[in-house]
Amino acid sequence: MESVEIVPFAGAYRGRRVLITGHTGFKGSWLAFWLSRLGAQVTGLALAPAAQPNHWNEISACATNICADIRDLEAITRAIEACRPDIVFHLAAQTLVRESYQQPLTSWSTNVMGTANVLEACRRAPSVEAIVVVTTDKVYANQEWPWGYRENDRLGGHDPYSASKAATELVADSYRKSFFHQDNPPLVATVRAGNVFGGGDWAAGRLIPDVVRARYAGQPLEIRSPMSVRPWQHVLECLSGYLMLGHRLLEGDAACASAWNFGPPPTDCRTVSELLQSMKRHWPELAWKTADKPELHEAGMLSLDCAKAHRELGWSPTLSLDESLALTAQWYRHFHETAETLTEVQLEYYVDAASRRHRAWNPQ
Repeated sequence: MESVEIVPFAGAYRGRRVLITGHTGFKGSWLAFWLSRLGAQVTGLALAPAAQPNHWNEISACATNICADIRDLEAITRAIEACRPDIVFHLAAQTLVRESYQQPLTSWSTNVMGTANVLEACRRAPSVEAIVVVTTDKVYANQEWPWGYRENDRLGGHDPYSASKAATELVADSYRKSFFHQDNPPLVATVRAGNVFGGGDWAAGRLIPDVVRARYAGQPLEIRSPMSVRPWQHVLECLSGYLMLGHRLLEGDAACASAWNFGPPPTDCRTVSELLQSMKRHWPELAWKTADKPELHEAGMLSLDCAKAHRELGWSPTLSLDESLALTAQWYRHFHETAETLTEVQLEYYVDAASRRHRAWNPQ
């Protein structure tokens, strides 16, 4: 496959050395695959994949793999010294709300101290020019507002996952102000995406992987909060934003060293029930039922205001929600039928669609 490029960052990563923490996870594995197709020299640092099957094992030839825990500062330091990255995408984290209730200290130590370790190792590394720290839309102090949260809204968090990710934002901001502000330092940005889905996610406790597992187990999925509204988006949408932002940081644009939202348009903020109904149109065998009583606290309404990314980066979603769900259903069904992924095919499809849209916005 030739180098896959999207117009706003065409050629930006070719020959660049890139470190991705958390590359064995859902978003990290897609990012590693895309960057390798952009011509980057990709190294990943993460624990072995927790779920079986997992996306990383299917596409692992795209990157050099280092197995390490981000809570181990010396291991991260050795990895960065070995690969000498130009840019670091930090995705490694404990990412599940339910698991954060079961093992809160793991969430705090991984998300907060793990991020501090990554930033500290980068501080010691002269090669690092840019760092993109990935957090979540759940970093905001949720007021159940009907409008989207902006990057300057107050941070907070009810559950240990959300609160630890809000603290991750503070760690990144502290390093930016305390250490990365003089003598040509690395530029640090944080990114907050919506509820991301797509083929290759097998994490327990996430809606799409859970309903897919239930389908192949022959039983309906029990859903906890059918009326909760979330900003749903395909994994490649937010990753395109991360790559656009990383490009600007590598160019030395210090104005981009801040927090960024990457989410869908307001029309794609749907309830859990609406999302499942939409996916069922592409996969009629899916089935679910509502739990008698929710076990844990979950926000009822959550959406993002992405005007900053639209205005200052020129980023905008490419896929409709229905198209995203169709691609996701296609990926899982094909994998279960053939044991082969559609990752390369769907990346090509997305890049072609995004490039056509960009050319429409910016005719030559």
